[in-house]
Amino acid sequence: MARAGGSESWYIRPEARRWECAAPDPAASAFHAGLPGYRPTRLIELPALADELSVSRVFVKDESARLGLPAFKVLGASWGVARVLAGWSAPAAAGDAAGGLTVAALRRAAAARPVELVTATDGNHGRAVAWMGRLLDLKARVFVPRVVPAEASAAIAGEGATVTLVDGPYDRAVELAAGYAAAGQGRALVQDMGWPGYERVPGWIVEGYGTLLREVDAQLAERGMSGPGLVSVPVGVGSLAQAVVAHYRSRPARRGGSPPAVLSVEPDTAACLLASLLDGATRSVPTADTVMAGLNCGTPSGLAWPVLAAGLDAAVAVPDRAAVRAAADLARLGVLAGPCGAASLAGVRAALTGPDAGGRRDGLAVTPSSVLVLLSTEGRRTTPAA
Repeated sequence: MARAGGSESWYIRPEARRWECAAPDPAASAFHAGLPGYRPTRLIELPALADELSVSRVFVKDESARLGLPAFKVLGASWGVARVLAGWSAPAAAGDAAGGLTVAALRRAAAARPVELVTATDGNHGRAVAWMGRLLDLKARVFVPRVVPAEASAAIAGEGATVTLVDGPYDRAVELAAGYAAAGQGRALVQDMGWPGYERVPGWIVEGYGTLLREVDAQLAERGMSGPGLVSVPVGVGSLAQAVVAHYRSRPARRGGSPPAVLSVEPDTAACLLASLLDGATRSVPTADTVMAGLNCGTPSGLAWPVLAAGLDAAVAVPDRAAVRAAADLARLGVLAGPCGAASLAGVRAALTGPDAGGRRDGLAVTPSSVLVLLSTEGRRTTPAA
């Protein structure tokens, strides 16, 4: 049974670990391996955090330099664009969409039938789509809320995209991007959240995020470990959390032993997933400015929601000051995380320490022998951004 734990900033559902799903398609990992500059990002062990959190080992998956960009988002955006182009052009030009896609094949497809890539963003997803547009010599248009820091918009434009500033929150930017894509010929929406009638592309994007998790599996195996006991993941609309839950709740993964608990972390000013979990149905929440700009989303992805409602163990909302402190602490330990990436540390601190921590630790099955993996989803910025 879901419980708020005496606070509107906490949700836990231990029976989520019994939920199972089919294994995600791994084809994206082979595609990513062929992208220029690909290599697995670092999995860094931080013994000081293990001591602080009273667990055996803590690892941080550092996504601050993924394919030359400051965040994990390019994994989903690149696979989403690849699959879109595979369907947009003749199969002979695009390659086999199930696993034969290459950059060379996509460039041939793009040249044969150009498409304008369209998306909305709080920062990193839009830059990743623009990066793919530059790689494939395609136009890209990115809708960005005006509250997003100017340097984030400039970075998107620096990839060659046209940036359209939007008066309103992220949800309004998504609405305008979808409308623009539908209004003209030769435009393809590549959005990282789903809603009724728009599930296929965000589903591909979620598949792309699976590469990060397969890297974690391999990196832990190299250290002689079968897997983590708890994974902490920052949440905006919930697509990465969807990928994490699907990865660790899939039947092949469960054969390796007890599945880990998965903890989602949101800003307390934009905790749409937490509010939905407490209500038992998706809901939108008003948002306010936060240093965790890339998590400043008011509505969960409709595609992610059924997976998270069934398979997510716990959710927590944290204030800006906790994310800022976590980013500073990670920097002292050699991990340059922005507030969004550092939210994973802020979340486990909220869950595993302080008043009532004993009950929360029991609910998450965290013990002194547990292994924690914190997903640091983006790098440090000169000013807080995502």
